[in-house]
Amino acid sequence: MRFFSGFSLKDESPFFEPYLKKSDYTVAGFSYGAINAARHAVESSERIDTLQLFSPAFFQTKKESFRRLQMGGYLKDPQGYRELFLASCFAPCPVEEMQEGEHDAASLHDLLYFEWDAPLMEAIRAKGIRIEVFLGFEDRIIDVQGARDFFIPHATVTSIKGANHFLQECL
Repeated sequence: MRFFSGFSLKDESPFFEPYLKKSDYTVAGFSYGAINAARHAVESSERIDTLQLFSPAFFQTKKESFRRLQMGGYLKDPQGYRELFLASCFAPCPVEEMQEGEHDAASLHDLLYFEWDAPLMEAIRAKGIRIEVFLGFEDRIIDVQGARDFFIPHATVTSIKGANHFLQECL
């Protein structure tokens, strides 16, 4: 299995242990990593049976002002931005210690401005890849309803009541 980490994160796959398919032919990604996993799936010539997208970064329904605010906050204080980002990812659960991965303004811009579209999803499915999407209803990072509405025609979507961005249930 190949796992793509979220923005500024490293080795967070244990959070998704209950859902991960441990197969040499599975590609998975969390949040920003879901974008990179989808890109990998469509571009790769290797065998991939399943693409698992955990809380895929979905901001295409957000206003431009939201995106500018996020970019400005990061540019002003990258570490402070990361701390607030993690607090939002874990909310309403306590923040857990996470390994810091690489992050920069270009990656954040890519995450905020990436647009999921039907041609990408259909190109992945045309390769015979099964797409699974996992969403937490209490996710405070992405537009959960917008993501659910978008992915339902293209993937098997599992919505987890009471779960945050890391798919933890702590209400």
